Amino acid sequence: MPPRLALRRTLSSLDYFAFGFGSMVGVAWVVLIDDWLGRGGPAGGVLAFLLGGIVLLPVALTYGRMVRSVQDAGAEVAYTEGRFPAPLSFAAGWTMVLAYGIVCPWEAVAIGNLAARALPWFNHLPLYHVGDKAITLPRLAAGLGLVGFVAFLNFRGMHLSSRLQKITTFGLLAIFAVFTTLGLIKGQRAHLEPLFAHPGRKGAVFSVLMMLQVMPYFMTGFETIVKTSEEARDGYDPRSFGRTMVSALGAGSLFYMLVIFVVAYLLPWRDLVAGKLGTEQAFAKAFGSILLARVILFAALLSLLKVYNAMFVAATRLIYALGRRNLVGGGLGRVHPRFGTPHAAVLVVAGLTALATLFGDAALIPIVDVGALAVTLGWLSTSIAAILRLRGEEPDPAGLAVAGLSAAVSLGLILMKVVPAIPGSFTRTEWSAFAAWMLLGALLWTGWRRAKETA
Repeated sequence: MPPRLALRRTLSSLDYFAFGFGSMVGVAWVVLIDDWLGRGGPAGGVLAFLLGGIVLLPVALTYGRMVRSVQDAGAEVAYTEGRFPAPLSFAAGWTMVLAYGIVCPWEAVAIGNLAARALPWFNHLPLYHVGDKAITLPRLAAGLGLVGFVAFLNFRGMHLSSRLQKITTFGLLAIFAVFTTLGLIKGQRAHLEPLFAHPGRKGAVFSVLMMLQVMPYFMTGFETIVKTSEEARDGYDPRSFGRTMVSALGAGSLFYMLVIFVVAYLLPWRDLVAGKLGTEQAFAKAFGSILLARVILFAALLSLLKVYNAMFVAATRLIYALGRRNLVGGGLGRVHPRFGTPHAAVLVVAGLTALATLFGDAALIPIVDVGALAVTLGWLSTSIAAILRLRGEEPDPAGLAVAGLSAAVSLGLILMKVVPAIPGSFTRTEWSAFAAWMLLGALLWTGWRRAKETA
């Protein structure tokens, strides 16, 4: 049997930062700003993302410690391999496939929604309905076009994908610096009152808690860096993975905090919530400039492209790693002999994304929240694997303490989603979606094992 081809090694620290930060910050800062302020108010939102950056720091450090020893596209699968029973190790990777995979069709649908904010004719030419939502030709074409474009780049080479990631990431940051400065100059302190969305002595705590419910979903992504650890350029220092993850986490947290503060500083935030205004609409109203709103929408488009590309990369690498281990079909673990990419995994993720895009946001909105649980389960599995590793073959008291904190944070975030008494916890819809995904994984696991045994 010929030796297995390896993924091509091209990535630098700048590439890794673009993937880590780029996968965290999508278009929510434009389209959900009214929801965030309605949940927490200016102070509640800012404190939630500040706490998010702080409490997730042990998670980032734990991933950094593990990837120093194990550079593998399977990440959670590789870390738990040999330490967990085989089905649980597979489940750790399978839940992370869901966490990243569900973002792909979401972003493909979101590009049409975003375009419609600037070009109303994107809402014309309905083709069919899913529930009470019309799927229009322009929106669907935009979504499927995005899927095809990103799949093409990732099929042809990581150097093309990473170039797109850097252009979109640093393009967003440049535009962000401009409109943030304008907002700070134009805004007024009085617009920030009241600081919290909920009144009373417990209102501050409740406001922060309501934002913490959704924070993990918007902070997910810094750990995508480890999924491409096999593709670091020659001579790359493995310790740099952890440093880059911490930098990406801090930058993402600061970005969200600034957006919430600046938008609330620019207009009375309760008026913004009542009018269901997005970030670009708030700036257009405050400055009387449609052009400024279009620039912000362009920044959101760049943001959407980078999130989709980064999550697409992470999902394909996980599926590739599962295929390479013959857990979901060995063909998915193949590398293209010319381009050095996991081309079979790229085609599968692109196909599934295109299929899910056909259903529009009516079908995606109820299950997106499942991604927050899936990623925290992945964080917990990595934390437990780190504890076992750092107590055994690689004794490291400091790393062990950090891994313990990481496990505690992950477990706390999981409980926020699964304990019914906590506001914002899972409903029957989310539980059904999660159970269906895990059932699919169980069928793949058992079916492929039986196929190997009878081969």
